[in-house]
Amino acid sequence: MEEGQISTIPATQTTERHMLMRILGIETSCDETGVAIYDDVQGLMSHQLYSQVKLHADYGGVVPELASRDHVRKLLPLIQQSMQEAACQPADIHGVAFTKGPGLIGALLVGASVARSLAYAWQVPAVGVHHMEGHLLAPMLDDPAPSFPFIALLVSGGHSMLVNVQGIGRYAILGESVDDAAGEAFDKTAKLLGLDYPGGPLLAKLADSGEAGHYQFPRPMTDKPGLNFSFSGLKTFAANTIRSANDDPQTMANIAYAFQEAVVDTLVIKCRRALKQTGLKRLVIAGGVSANQQLRHALQDLMRSVKGEVFYPRMEFCTDNGAMIAYAGLQRLKAGEIEPLATKAQPRWSLESLSAI
Repeated sequence: MEEGQISTIPATQTTERHMLMRILGIETSCDETGVAIYDDVQGLMSHQLYSQVKLHADYGGVVPELASRDHVRKLLPLIQQSMQEAACQPADIHGVAFTKGPGLIGALLVGASVARSLAYAWQVPAVGVHHMEGHLLAPMLDDPAPSFPFIALLVSGGHSMLVNVQGIGRYAILGESVDDAAGEAFDKTAKLLGLDYPGGPLLAKLADSGEAGHYQFPRPMTDKPGLNFSFSGLKTFAANTIRSANDDPQTMANIAYAFQEAVVDTLVIKCRRALKQTGLKRLVIAGGVSANQQLRHALQDLMRSVKGEVFYPRMEFCTDNGAMIAYAGLQRLKAGEIEPLATKAQPRWSLESLSAI
């Protein structure tokens, strides 16, 4: 077997691994350390999350080396807290799931090393999880959960994509960002407005006091066919608008309103196209930007107009977290996937390359 290759337990092999499961999930792809324990019967038993926002705020963005070091400091204490919260001992854990990619290589290696070491010490299987599959399946943690098939809109600081989801591992990317992702554009525009890091939520809050009609921002790539996204030009338009405007609070709020409206409208237009193209009536939105209330309201209106359904993860699971990794890992462990001892992180990893289960 090649190094890093996923092995699969033969379907005919009867092992304890198939009967479980209670999974420890570890997320360390960027600037949040997440740990959770998920049980196939009891559901989510514990959930611990530490954000590095304050650590990176002075730099206006994530510093990869600092992120990795902070994961080293925080991960083991969070695992201990999660085990205590769930009243679990190592013997109660049947597998360890971790974020294998995509993400910051140093941060990923921290989680992969700890997870694989624990699995080896506890004599249980480990499985590497695709970060975006974790986000895509996060709404499954709630009731009612969406049923397959559906369109998934994954929007975060690093990704914007529309995915046709026919089942776990059965993903076809319909469109994705060709430059800045939606969350990245939010953060960069917030910085131009003089807001602290991370700026996306602060920009949304500022937009609440803005007024419509003062500025008209473009809806990028909506005048062309296709489902790809581009938010770099919108960020540049915002920069030029801010530079030529008065810097009084109401003007800044009006600009924030217009910018957010443009992003939301663009995402809604693309979702409408994806639904029409596929004929599906079910939409899942996940990732950090899925917490944006204006986007939620707009997509609810969209799905109401097409007589469809929209699903979101609960607010605490919109950003990176261990619960989504535990859930996704449990599904793959149940299908017999295990990570070899010589595992490796994958900072770049296509969602479409995952195996169907």
